Amino acid sequence: MKKYLITGLLIWIPFGITVWVINLVVTTMDSLLPAALEPMGWLGVDIPGLGVVLAFAVVFLTGLLTANIIGQRLLALWEATLSRIPFFKSIYVSVKQVSDTLFSSSGQAFRKALLVQYPRQGSWTIAFQTGTPGGDVVNHLRGEYVSVYVPTTPNPTSGFFLMMPRADVVELDMTVDEALKYVISMGVAAPGPTRRTLSAPPAERL
Repeated sequence: MKKYLITGLLIWIPFGITVWVINLVVTTMDSLLPAALEPMGWLGVDIPGLGVVLAFAVVFLTGLLTANIIGQRLLALWEATLSRIPFFKSIYVSVKQVSDTLFSSSGQAFRKALLVQYPRQGSWTIAFQTGTPGGDVVNHLRGEYVSVYVPTTPNPTSGFFLMMPRADVVELDMTVDEALKYVISMGVAAPGPTRRTLSAPPAERL
């Protein structure tokens, strides 16, 4: 009986959490709708998820409008205006720099999954390359270094930022999505077979 109960829980718990998260997103977005746009007011019926659809439409149209020269100029004017507002400026600029780094197609953040020794020699964990050190930091480092983010598990949104010698990191033959799933599952959901064979084990290569 215990075996069957555990098997049933393993099926229903992920499904229940997924439904809960989707319901939370839908209800939150619906609650942000102005009263004039609520379906109950002008249709007489409630349409769950309309807030999500409208939010998606707004984000999509914003990206579409800013993809041309005129839109880019308007965006530059908008950002220049926001950057002049005290207190708001420091938050907006910092958040924008992080988002540009993470989501820009030309950026290097979270583009590579790495294998690093952390928190001590001989202990290995998965990390993500976020770029290379910059500013005055470069003047105090000898050799080639990379910036890496070591996520915690099962919540990868918290972690540690490290600058490590490039020779001490191993690039993994797996996508960022595969590596994230591996971290979130605490090593249970192992990635599939690698697409290439490493010339030597990590310990021999470092």
